[in-house]
Amino acid sequence: MDRTQFLEQAPGSLVPITAPEKDWAFVPAPLPTEWTLPSEYVPLLVDARQSLARLDGAGRHLPPHSLFLRPLQRREALRSSALEGTFATAEELLAYGLEPKDPASIDDPANAWREVFNYDAALQQGQKLLRKLPLSGRIMRELHKTLLERVRRNDRTPGVFRTRQVHIGSDRRFVPPPPDRITALTADLERYMNEPMTTDCLVQSFLAHYQFETIHPFLDGNGRVGRLLLSLMVYAKCGLQSPWLYLSPYFERYKGEYINRLFAVSTRGDWAGWVAFCLRGTVAEANDGLRRMDRLLALKAKYEKKLASSSRISHRLQPIVSHLLASPLITIPALARQLKVTFPTAQKDVQRLIELGILRESTRQSKPQYYISHEFFQIAYAEE
Repeated sequence: MDRTQFLEQAPGSLVPITAPEKDWAFVPAPLPTEWTLPSEYVPLLVDARQSLARLDGAGRHLPPHSLFLRPLQRREALRSSALEGTFATAEELLAYGLEPKDPASIDDPANAWREVFNYDAALQQGQKLLRKLPLSGRIMRELHKTLLERVRRNDRTPGVFRTRQVHIGSDRRFVPPPPDRITALTADLERYMNEPMTTDCLVQSFLAHYQFETIHPFLDGNGRVGRLLLSLMVYAKCGLQSPWLYLSPYFERYKGEYINRLFAVSTRGDWAGWVAFCLRGTVAEANDGLRRMDRLLALKAKYEKKLASSSRISHRLQPIVSHLLASPLITIPALARQLKVTFPTAQKDVQRLIELGILRESTRQSKPQYYISHEFFQIAYAEE
């Protein structure tokens, strides 16, 4: 690591290391409990808080809001995983969720699908854990354990803080703290995340995200766990009805800036640049979430009107359409189980939805065959 890049303003210290080779590692100082955003960024903070409040307010009145939350969470899982080089399409993720299976090898495409599927599961888990636990090292480890569950890897230590030195970048651009500092650093971060302070809840969350990524407590999966933790912290600290804000799509769109902004905090203490970047992301993703929500609501109303105008339509089709909001892929066996009807009856319901243009048969080969609500799918997952 090039120690000359770390200026006097760097919020931490460099310590010498000898393994796996001689180098320097960066140990971040405790986060400031009182940090004032420069005045030129205050309007941006106001805009971010208002955008987030509009998203949370809209979500509070949706029937039920969980149906609209799931597409945002799955999109977060896809984009956060893509940031780390694990790629799956939205259709692959949803299809895998219908019939999950363990990957046969590291090279099995199901390995990537499993990782993205696990990220989505970790989001659900984190929300439940926060009902009984504070933001903590335990939650970090539980999220990491879920993230790597049943994934094929050469080096797997799920839920365990690292015990050896790592570096970031093939050129060792950044070397995180030595492993013997991890426990104390994460304990300090835990105190910061739960400490009452005058710093705005969004700003506090963005500072905590920087600190987690800089500590780099795990051998693998730090970026994804850090972004999971960021969404959960905004949810908990800002008093949201549900964890509505997901910044991975924005971070992926500006991946180079995301990485450089984090690095600039470590090397020269550029907190303002990092926070402003995250605030812009908050505005962009909160507004994007609102647009998708409005379009999903309009399409749901259009489909319900279409169902109401057809005398041949079963009363079972209304809840199917609502379910398609959260998961626009279905199979006939899964639908039969969900509605507690026979396979032929579920088959007839699917056929009626195909006739109405609400479903179409997927072109992907799969067993069992699945059907997709293409308009719901496009609104929820297309990158605009």
